Amino acid sequence: MLLSSMAAPSMEFVALSLDFLAVVIGSLGGSLFAVDRKLDLIGAMALALLCGLGGGLLRDMIMQVGDVYILRTGYAIPASAVTAAVVFFLSSPFQKRPRLIEWIDIFSVALYVAAGSGKAIAYGLDPWAVILLGMLTGVGGGMLRDVFLGEVPRIFQKSNFYAVCAILGAIAYLASSSLGFVGFWPALICTIVTVASRRLSLRYDIKSPSQSDLHSFFGGRRDK
Repeated sequence: MLLSSMAAPSMEFVALSLDFLAVVIGSLGGSLFAVDRKLDLIGAMALALLCGLGGGLLRDMIMQVGDVYILRTGYAIPASAVTAAVVFFLSSPFQKRPRLIEWIDIFSVALYVAAGSGKAIAYGLDPWAVILLGMLTGVGGGMLRDVFLGEVPRIFQKSNFYAVCAILGAIAYLASSSLGFVGFWPALICTIVTVASRRLSLRYDIKSPSQSDLHSFFGGRRDK
């Protein structure tokens, strides 16, 4: 009974820490994206809010259990706005590192995959729902960013393992939790798998396949 009562606050602390870290990293990525696109301060804050809060908001809206993180906590929205302002007015150090956006983006995805998977597991959802929510939470912010910018979301394009790495990370979180890992360990394993799979796909230029017409393979030539 004592261990159970101690475990609940510990899991709550891990979940809140993951959410807040994902908000800050995601907002940083959105702000850098806005600076790279030469948007104004409002644009930087809008992209910061979308990238920093969008994934968690989609997760909570879909789950419809518990509460909405960004509404329950009084610091998520201000933290996102402050991050955007700092990046916007002090952008030079960030612009000197052109690959920084790429690294921050994938770390944001990894953290939100862990946050989404962890909350789904905490509420006892089945494994398929855990993987789906982990993936959607991870790529949700970037998807909303692309939609608001009038672009085809990256998850729908042939790319170097963007949504795929989120799925692999969610599976890693689920597997590690099933094996008895608790606390920050499932999140750490999820982050490593997500980041490593993304980096490997970039290093060896492994891309998700585009449309392939297998009609001829299954006897399409007979119609001629």
